[in-house]
Amino acid sequence: MCEPSPLAPIHVIGGGLAGSEAAWQIARQNVPVVLHEMRPSRMTPAHHTDDLAELVCSNSFRADDPQTSAIGILHREMRCLDSLILAAADAHKLPAGGALAVDRDQFSAAVTDAVCGHPLIKLVREEIDGLPPLAWDSVIIASGPLTSPSLSSALRALTGERDLAFFDAIAPVVHRESIDMEKAWFQSRYDKAGPAGTGADYINCPLTQSQYYAFVKALIEADKTEPHTLGDEDTPYFNGCLPVEIMAERGPETLRHGPMKPFGLTNPHPGGATKPYAVVQLRQDNALGTLYNMVGFQTKLKHHAQAEIFRTIPGLENAAFARLGGIHRNTFLNSPKLLDGALRLRADPRLRFAGQITGCEGYVESAAIGLAAGRMAAAERTGEAFAPLPPTTALGALINHITGGHIGIIDAGPPSFQPMNINFGLFPPIEKSRGAEKGLARKAAISLRAARDLDNWMGAHHTRAAE
Repeated sequence: MCEPSPLAPIHVIGGGLAGSEAAWQIARQNVPVVLHEMRPSRMTPAHHTDDLAELVCSNSFRADDPQTSAIGILHREMRCLDSLILAAADAHKLPAGGALAVDRDQFSAAVTDAVCGHPLIKLVREEIDGLPPLAWDSVIIASGPLTSPSLSSALRALTGERDLAFFDAIAPVVHRESIDMEKAWFQSRYDKAGPAGTGADYINCPLTQSQYYAFVKALIEADKTEPHTLGDEDTPYFNGCLPVEIMAERGPETLRHGPMKPFGLTNPHPGGATKPYAVVQLRQDNALGTLYNMVGFQTKLKHHAQAEIFRTIPGLENAAFARLGGIHRNTFLNSPKLLDGALRLRADPRLRFAGQITGCEGYVESAAIGLAAGRMAAAERTGEAFAPLPPTTALGALINHITGGHIGIIDAGPPSFQPMNINFGLFPPIEKSRGAEKGLARKAAISLRAARDLDNWMGAHHTRAAE
């Protein structure tokens, strides 16, 4: 049991991955927190439940290997820092080759149970329809890319900034029993096994050369949804989540070197092409294995066009869709100009920001910024010093991207600031040493340096806290 705290609570707005993680981190530092979530009284175009940390797009947290992927390094760091989101993901992971994928319903339920079960966290179901009351002296706004219009307007008035935005699209989900396994087969790319995986975790649907080019042509010519709001037609897409038809428009080979790449896969069926010209992969979406999502097939096609075109894929001729693809508008701040290195709003430092609204992209990145913001706010509340995370760590590099430290611009901020996933390009260059300046050796060296520097940071942080 936690003793009642004499400290005033920190308020967190938004019960997504970032807000849930921020609230958890604050409470774990023995500071009370009030978590405000507007669902279910006000829903968004993308959410379907009132669970905290609902996954509205993919169910994948991407690659889990810290030796070869930047997101894997971030996974490792969040586990070291007591992340609720990573703990829930690890507890409800699904087979996904080298990726960390989760049963989305079980994952969100676990996060909700943990948050609601913590005695220092109070969950309030309400919409904050403007700037937080002045009496709230410490606030984390983690309202996400689907921030309510009223709060967005209030923030825009406070900062004087015009919202930046991009479109985010959702991939279809197919009932497993409707997939023809006489044409499709199970295999991970290069037979790679990962968390909860066996090396045969994806369903692969092969296309011949003629089938592939007919498919690309159909995507380009299909009916597409129109922008809902004046000005949306000029809103850019995030390159890491392009609709499949937009990729098709960029050139006939784009998809074959993107989500439909055939590399590392072999069709085992008699009479099947040993090396297919292109492949559509589906990844398990729930623990029962009854649902599979079409990897990389986020789309803005109209529903009738999706059903018609996707059923031309070999193995999906009789596909039954549990969910068709969709599209929604995401908003984010010009954070390098508006936020300081502690994620506080320069125009009103009592307000911190976390998650996708800051201009990071991805489930894990959003939760990681929530983790950092929560720890920063808790340290400020208790009067403890909070040393900046080393820029050589994945979390430190991501914060640098958001706050502008990576380019050294504080006051102006880059006019073309766009959301970004964690990647090796955000890390400071590795000191050149034999074999460590390129390729896998370079990534392994960056990973080793990140692990060492996070250990040193955690040791110093714990020492200061004990003094």
